[in-house]
Amino acid sequence: MGESPIQALRAAARGAGPAPARGLRLVIAGATGVLGNEVLRRLVGQQRYAATQVLAREPITAGLRGVGTTLVPNDDPASWPPGAADTGIVLFDPPRLFHDRERALWTPTPQQLPALAQWMRRSGVGTLAVVLPHAQARLPEALKRGLASLDEHAVATLGFDRLLIVRSAQKPAPAGGGALLPRLARFMLSVFGYMVPSSEQPVRSPKVAEFVSAALQASPPGIHIASSELVWHAAQGDVQRAVHEWLGAESG
Repeated sequence: MGESPIQALRAAARGAGPAPARGLRLVIAGATGVLGNEVLRRLVGQQRYAATQVLAREPITAGLRGVGTTLVPNDDPASWPPGAADTGIVLFDPPRLFHDRERALWTPTPQQLPALAQWMRRSGVGTLAVVLPHAQARLPEALKRGLASLDEHAVATLGFDRLLIVRSAQKPAPAGGGALLPRLARFMLSVFGYMVPSSEQPVRSPKVAEFVSAALQASPPGIHIASSELVWHAAQGDVQRAVHEWLGAESG
C-alpha cells in the first residue's frame, strides 16, 4: 500500500536538506492521489519554502515543522477569506479511498479552477503552477501547447507573475458494463488502443513531480505551458536539463 501525503510529509521532515528559503510560503490545493503525494514529497523534502500549507476539509495534526493545513469553509473558493502565500500549486488527483487522512484534504475540480486561482491571487500568490491531466485525442495540436480552455485563459488574465500549466497524459477511462454485444464490440476495438502515440501515454508521477519542481525553480516571469509531449520527453532522460532547454527556447 502506498504512502499517504501525510506520511510523505513526515518522512520529508526527518530528512536532511538545504535550509528553507527565508519567508517563502507555499500553498497546495489537491495534495491527494499518487501525484499529490509525489509533489508533496519532493517540494517539502527540498525544504525550499519556509512554510507550506495544504488545503483540507478537516483538521489534521501532522506535527511537522513548517507544514500546516488551511481549512476551507466550503467548496466555493470565491467565498473563502484570503490566505497568505507566495507560490500556489493546483492538482486534480482524486483522493485514494483507502487513505483516511488523504480524504480529509481538499481536492478541486477543473470547474473550480478560475475561482481557486482568484482566491490564490487574493492570498498574495505570485507564482501559480497548475498540473492538468491531458485526455488524449481530445485537443487539437495547437491547443495542446496553448491555453486549452476559456477557464485557463481566465486564469492567465489574473496577473500572476509566473503561471505554469503542465499537461500530463492520462489513460482513457475504462469502459463500463452493458449488454453483451456492445461489450464484445468494445473488446474487438480495443486493439486500436495500441495505436495511441507513445507521447500520449501517461508519465509516472515521480517524473511529473520532478518536472513541476524544476519548472518552479527555473521559470522566468510570464506564462509557460508544457504540453504532454514535452513532459513525456523530459521524463525519458534528464528532467532538469529538459526543463532548462524548454524555458531557454521559449525566451530565445
